[in-house]
Amino acid sequence: MTINCKGTLIDLNTPKVMGILNLTPDSFYDGGKHQAKDPVLQQVEKMLTEGATFIDMGAYSSRPGADHVSEDEELQRLLPLLESILQRFPEVIISIDTFRSKVAAECLETGAAIINDISAGNLDENMFATVAKHQVPYIMMHLKGTPQSMQKQAVYDDLMKDLRFYFSEKISEATALKINDVIIDPGFGFAKTTEQNYTLLNHLDLFETFELPILIGLSRKSMVYKVLQSSPKEALNGTTALHTIALLKGADILRVHDVKEAVECVKLVQELKANVL
Repeated sequence: MTINCKGTLIDLNTPKVMGILNLTPDSFYDGGKHQAKDPVLQQVEKMLTEGATFIDMGAYSSRPGADHVSEDEELQRLLPLLESILQRFPEVIISIDTFRSKVAAECLETGAAIINDISAGNLDENMFATVAKHQVPYIMMHLKGTPQSMQKQAVYDDLMKDLRFYFSEKISEATALKINDVIIDPGFGFAKTTEQNYTLLNHLDLFETFELPILIGLSRKSMVYKVLQSSPKEALNGTTALHTIALLKGADILRVHDVKEAVECVKLVQELKANVL
């Protein structure tokens, strides 16, 4: 299984790690740490050195109850730093975490390689067409409502059935527009209770029937630290435990704050799978 990133084929038969680069002041874990050029470049260098295949840049916090950010402000946060990163690390594969087609288009034209859309096109009707035009990999996540309203919408007739139907429709729409590389993200923590998140993780392998890469984003989220009665800062060990389970159940990309630990997790699970009698 491969995806085409600016002419480079990335083989996902060995799972890959995507490092999170939040450019927001209010993200739930590292808000405000990476807004100036030098700290951003240092963090990107650190993540690449530790083994990240992708860097995911986001300038709109999607945590529950986060402040709304205008399109112009999102672009002002993203573009100068994107340019600086690509100038320093020209071979880096940058994913842009946005649900807005204009932001996606301008970042792709600047040199980004992937679009990571928490709404799978639901919050911008032009997103699918924009991705199709640029022919880049597209991460489509499951979300009900908006980041501001999603926690009130964690109601399902049948969680796994509902999510599989959601992705079936979205994949059909993307295929019709000739979007070649679709990656699905079940959306841990988005319009889902803690219990629903664990049901989703338990049945993650059901998404393998789509025969598409599966991206997992559960790094330091409340499904980890609420169960452990701790905090995002203390949730690395719990995150690694859940990453192990996700990899065993078919995850192809881990989207993480802590690259070194995730890369080690991938290596150990690969060794385990290679030695099955």
